This record gives sequence, structure tokens and C-alpha cells, in this order.
Amino acid sequence: MKLFYLILFVTAGFFNTSNTNFDDETLTNVDVERINLHISEVKEKIGAGSNYNAKIAFLVDMKIKSGKNRFFVYDLENDKILDQGLVAHGSGSETGVGGELKFSNVPESKATALGRYSIEKCYKGMFGKAYKLAGLDETNSNALKRAIVLHQYSAVPENEQDHYISRSQGCPMISEAFFKRIEKIIDNSKSKIILDIYY
Repeated sequence: MKLFYLILFVTAGFFNTSNTNFDDETLTNVDVERINLHISEVKEKIGAGSNYNAKIAFLVDMKIKSGKNRFFVYDLENDKILDQGLVAHGSGSETGVGGELKFSNVPESKATALGRYSIEKCYKGMFGKAYKLAGLDETNSNALKRAIVLHQYSAVPENEQDHYISRSQGCPMISEAFFKRIEKIIDNSKSKIILDIYY
């Protein structure tokens, strides 16, 4: 009987297509598949450039509603989520249809731009400490020109909720408590961390 369970355990592990360890039961199989796809792309980008952090990456899944955790701190070495939180999208990304978003790289669009970003140096702005974001793809190449930054905002709640949260001017905007956790990771990193925003 023990042999049967051992074979069953090994077989289940072999046919499991997800390479990510998730403790969060709120994520659907589709969410997990999207995360795995983007983790592969992030790892490929890191492999092509030695100036990126190979241990940690940030992911934002814009398919998930803004009232739910959709900003993930990801452990690239152990393939698991270390932390997660709420993040606002740009007001220009609203389509008028609930749950459907549009995206833009155009200045003054106030929309979120999809793609991979490099988290750059911090500065003090109107929201306090914030991190400049450099777009690494054609879809977000105007990030610096648009002043798209990772910043905190008091109106972004710490906990998940059933309704949508406040929107930004196009920046990934997170709660003050989540920002405090994120900034420790960024400030202690000797190389640039990649942030991937996808839909």
C-alpha cells in the first residue's frame, strides 16, 4: 500500500504543470499559468543582462481586480510568492466596462503601460519616497518621459476588498504598509529589480 501512495505522489508531481509554489487559494489556475509564463520571460531577460537581480522580481497581474492582491513579490530561486498586495492602475486604463482595461504608452494618457520595467533610483516626490521606472519594452518605453514611478498612497488600502480601489495617473500605486515592505527589498538589492506588469 505504501508503494501505491509513493507511485501516486511521484506521478502527481510529474504531471503538475505549475512550477510555482502557491499558498494563496484565491489565485485561479489561469492566474498561476500567467504568472509562470511571465516568470519565464523575466528569467530570460535577467539571463540576457547581468545588471538585474536574479533572486527577486515583482509581478503585477492587471487581469485581477484592483480590490484583490495582484502585486506579487516573487522568489526566483525557489519559485514562490514571498509577499503580495493591492496596486492601483491608471485612470486612463478604464474602459467603462467593469473588469476590462486598456493600456497606453502615450504621454498624458494617464493609463497603465504593460511590459517589463527596471526599478531605478528613488527620489522624494509629492507622495514621499518613490522609485523611478525605466521601461524595457516597446509597450512602456516612455515610462521615464511620462514620470511613471512606483509610489505609495494613503488612499490605497492594505487589505483586499470586494470593490475597486482608487486609481493613479498611470503609476503602479500601492499602500503605505506594502510600500514599506517593498522598499526594504529594493534598497537592499545590489542590482536592479525587474517589475513586470501584464494583462
